[in-house]
Amino acid sequence: MPRYDFRCRSCGATFELRRQMAQANDPAVCPQGHEDTVKLLSAVAVTGAASGGGAPQQAPSGGGCCGGGCCG
Repeated sequence: MPRYDFRCRSCGATFELRRQMAQANDPAVCPQGHEDTVKLLSAVAVTGAASGGGAPQQAPSGGGCCGGGCCG
């Protein structure tokens, strides 16, 4: 079940709720009982070989202009 982060505008508390995606935009009540809350935007970082992660690759040396001695 997805997790959604909220912040209370009354007391400033940040809290999370697990709920169905269909209920993602439903109002939430903070743990202190305040109803004036806002859903926060969460950023998800994906890393790994499938997403282009891993060690950076170096440009090949030699053979190109200024790499192979053709420019003097």
